[in-house]
Amino acid sequence: MDLEQARFNMIEQQIRPWEVLDQNVLSLLAAVRREDFVPPVYKALAFVDTEVPLPEGQCMLAPKVEARLLQELKLQGHERVLEVGAGSGFMAALLGHQAQQVVSLEIRPALAALARANLQRAGVANVMVGEADGSRPVAHEAPFDAIVLSGSVAEVSAATLTRLKVGGRLIGIEGQEPVMRAVLITRVAEHQFKRVELFDTVAPRLSGFGEPSRFAF
Repeated sequence: MDLEQARFNMIEQQIRPWEVLDQNVLSLLAAVRREDFVPPVYKALAFVDTEVPLPEGQCMLAPKVEARLLQELKLQGHERVLEVGAGSGFMAALLGHQAQQVVSLEIRPALAALARANLQRAGVANVMVGEADGSRPVAHEAPFDAIVLSGSVAEVSAATLTRLKVGGRLIGIEGQEPVMRAVLITRVAEHQFKRVELFDTVAPRLSGFGEPSRFAF
């Protein structure tokens, strides 16, 4: 398998056609070795347009979905990011290259250990992987400039949004199968949020997120 050709094809045939045109994001996807975050048994799927199975019944999001979420978040180099759902650590690695610090919370011990090992091997030093339920706020964490939900929720909860700084934004996927949408929610004032629906997709559920109380947008 020609890894560099496969990586190039992934970017040009899957990611670019999905309206990912930010050159910084495309260059990052060319540089960060996705294959190093894929379980060895699934190496052949590293650049395929599909979710890749992970331990404990979890999976990596499809490359084009990861890329689009990263592009829409528009991270700045000075920002502090919370990721809920570490998975294999690949999304955290991408976030780490675009932010100052990333806190990635993973409820499953095996995945938290996998993500830590992968990130350490890749030399990503500004990501901290915590073994915790990402749906439960921890006082010393917040507030964050950006939050990424690396999986779907029925609806983004009020408790999750309160972890944002004013001016901060959250990106995630919400809804019920077969209709889910990626959403970008910005905290424009202490009690005011702006919501933009981005694109339709489907993603596995994040653990720990029950039915939320609602903010009025």
